[in-house]
Parts: sequence; structure tokens; C-alpha cells
Amino acid sequence: MTKRENYLIQLKDFFAENNLPVDLNKLEKLADFAELLAEKNESINLISRKDIKNVVENHIFHSVLISEHIPDKRSYFLDIGTGGGFPGIPVAIMRPELQGVLVDSTRKKIEAVDEFLRRLALKKITAENYRVESQEFIEKYKNSFDLILSRATVPLALLIRYALPLIQERAVLISAKGGDLKEELRLAELKYKINIRKSTIFELAYKPSNPKNEKGKKLIVLELTK
Repeated sequence: MTKRENYLIQLKDFFAENNLPVDLNKLEKLADFAELLAEKNESINLISRKDIKNVVENHIFHSVLISEHIPDKRSYFLDIGTGGGFPGIPVAIMRPELQGVLVDSTRKKIEAVDEFLRRLALKKITAENYRVESQEFIEKYKNSFDLILSRATVPLALLIRYALPLIQERAVLISAKGGDLKEELRLAELKYKINIRKSTIFELAYKPSNPKNEKGKKLIVLELTK
């Protein structure tokens, strides 16, 4: 069995276990991405090399779960700190109607992501090598996005600060994090009270390996306004 075949079997199992609708074309493209990532990760550290055997569960399927929480009527997303393309590339595969920008400050990572986008034919997605808070990036994309995504580890308040110049009048921010987020959310809501219309924390539980969210994975979903 090839690596790609193994990735495809894992994806089919996760989708079936969690009653997610199966689109074989999307699953195959996700498996293609897993294969490309694993190959590139041998020369560039896009994800932890210890974690490459868990790339489907810990990276691709987690990103699929993020895509399940994206509200309708979104059109243009920004993935802040995309690294090896997460969650932006799986989101683009699952939600092909969306346009998107994947940004990271590490050039080698963005070069790899740009290659993935080309090889996966994700023509609505752009990879950008910038610090998201840089004035050049802000000038290029200010007031553009109605959806902000991130699996980065920066505090939520800092993520909101990065997002505000870049969003339209209203937007949704979805951040994947672990652990107890109550204090982090409290501080963000205190600092950006006038900008946060609503906040929700979702448990990223899934079958068969994390049915009660023992791994402590969560999504913070914020409705933001300028």
C-alpha cells in the first residue's frame, strides 16, 4: 500500500466515523496534500517530524473540522501563520467557493505552500511571505477579509490586533487552540470589547480517537466588527 492510499483510507474512516458528508474528489485531494506535505517535510520542517505519521488526524482532519464551523456567506479568508498550509489548504479543498490568502513570515514555508497550491490546482488561493502586522501587508490587504483563520499559538488578543486592519466592516475569526482558554478569552474580550460582537468556544471532539475531547482541542469563534 502506498502512503497516499493509506492517507485516503484514514480520511475515509475519519469522515465516516464522524458522519461527515463524503466527496471522493475532495478526499483524494486531501490525500494528495498529505503525500506532498510528507515528501516536502523530509527537507523542510513544515510540521514536527515526530508528528508526520499523524498528519491526517492532527493536521488535515483538524483543519477539516475547522471548515465545518465556517459560517455561510463567507467569501475571502486569511490564514495567519499558515506554516505548512494549515488550516488554509484543507479549508480551500473543503470549501472551494472561497478565495483565500495564506500568510507566513518564513520564506521556505511559503515557497513550499506555493508549490502545494500549484500542484493541487487551488487557483483561488494565494501564498504570501510577510509578517501579517507589517505595514506593507496591511496596505496590500486592508479591509479585505470576512474570515480570519489561525492555528498559530499567539494569544487571542494579539490575533485580534493583527486581524482588525485587515477585515471588512464585519468578519468571523476562528482560532484553533488547546487547553483552558477562559482567561485568554477574558483578556481579549476586555481589551477588544467594542470589536467582539459574540464569542463561542467549541470542543473539537471526534471519533474514534478523541470522542470526549481528551486531547483538549478547541475552536474559538469570534464575530468581529470594526
